[in-house]
Amino acid sequence: MKKEKWTESGEAVTALILDVFRLNGRLQLAGDRLVAELGLTSARWQVLGAIAYAERPESVAWHARTMGVHRQGIQRIVNELEKEGIVEFQPNPHHKRAHLVTLTAKGQNLFEAAIALQVPWVNDLSKGLSPADLATTREVISLLKRRL
Repeated sequence: MKKEKWTESGEAVTALILDVFRLNGRLQLAGDRLVAELGLTSARWQVLGAIAYAERPESVAWHARTMGVHRQGIQRIVNELEKEGIVEFQPNPHHKRAHLVTLTAKGQNLFEAAIALQVPWVNDLSKGLSPADLATTREVISLLKRRL
């Protein structure tokens, strides 16, 4: 049986994937530290961000698809946030059971407080990085996401 070898691009994408995995772990830890004083975790903050940045209210399943994760994990977090008065469910005119999720005033304030912490952090993190290089990086990541 012939053992297939990576192409040059295949090897480079494999290295990129490993770096993205490591970066994700570090981002999760850094995010946890950054928003801990607000009673948030990176996971909860990501869900708040998905809801806050959505063009219109969406269902949990839609947010999970957009984030590229399992619906059950997002549902668990949304349920916790709802119990704390951070999000609320709204009727969905297109589906009886898949309610739409929106931020409450408390949730909006919490999200804005997280962003207020994130702005100086990310400005410091991005020092010396070229906007053009970052745009290229985003293009490559977007292409890989579409292919997946």
